[in-house]
Amino acid sequence: MKAIVYRKYGSPDVFRLEEVQKPVPGEGQVLVQTHASSLNVLDWHLMRGKPLFVRLVKGFFRPKSQILGADVSGVVEAVGPGVREFVPGDAVFGDTTLTGYGGFAEYIALPESSLVKKPDNISHEEAGAISIAAITAWQALKHQAKLQPGQRVLIIGASGGVGTYAVQIARALGARVTAVCSTDKVDQAYALGADQVIDYKTQDVFANKGYYDLVLAVNGYNAVIKYKRALRKGGSYVIVGGTGIQLMEAMFLGRLIFAFSSKKLGIWNAEPTKEDLLELRKLVVSGQLKTIIDRKYPLAEMPDAMKYLAEGHARAKVVISICSD
Repeated sequence: MKAIVYRKYGSPDVFRLEEVQKPVPGEGQVLVQTHASSLNVLDWHLMRGKPLFVRLVKGFFRPKSQILGADVSGVVEAVGPGVREFVPGDAVFGDTTLTGYGGFAEYIALPESSLVKKPDNISHEEAGAISIAAITAWQALKHQAKLQPGQRVLIIGASGGVGTYAVQIARALGARVTAVCSTDKVDQAYALGADQVIDYKTQDVFANKGYYDLVLAVNGYNAVIKYKRALRKGGSYVIVGGTGIQLMEAMFLGRLIFAFSSKKLGIWNAEPTKEDLLELRKLVVSGQLKTIIDRKYPLAEMPDAMKYLAEGHARAKVVISICSD
């Protein structure tokens, strides 16, 4: 089978399209013919081996996992012993992060606990973009912030992969959503259900001080004190992703700033579970959650897709098409 492989850290030029051995499903595993995957900021960090803690966990001198791709959607080709939920021919989607990635390949073997059935109302390319980005948004809003109906939430970075899902999930949870994005993405934010949209290029994002119950910063680039001032008493600031410097600022300076306040600070890293995938599936089936695809690339052009993602101008998800629907 064909796969995008990398054996050293560096730029997108380290990726190669190679012929590798097709996996065989083991006990409790499902062999999936991959139809689509997508790029995430996670892939960018793993490709470069930065920040430093990436190498401490994923291999200091060279990557332990040589095929990236945290999302997957495809069709079950075979099942291993003990599999109860799926049979060959089932359309499925899911997450690969707990099993060493591998979505950028024509086939992947995954535990059945990492997969759920793909809804009929979306394509594989739409499903192949859901897992990491949508789970990150869902868990940050539902589990970390415990967002309640009627609460006011400010979503920074509302036009990116996590942000587009966060706007929709916050609305589905009954919140009043203010989305922050650039001028050319304002219409998209409204279309996703935002009650108000702030164009950070022309408007003051933090004009409403003491107004929000929650500020969700997806790769937030503002000073921590600004987020705190935007919150109501008892409100929460949750940061999702960001550079090493931004995370360090939140962990140390942020905790100091929030230390003697009724307002709370949280830093969220996604921990995919089947239960959360099933919750997201319900939202997809009901029409409350959809994937916004910015660009599609074939598997062989995955390095070009990574270069595009690195430019920072992607409108939602960049999808890798592997096998035609």
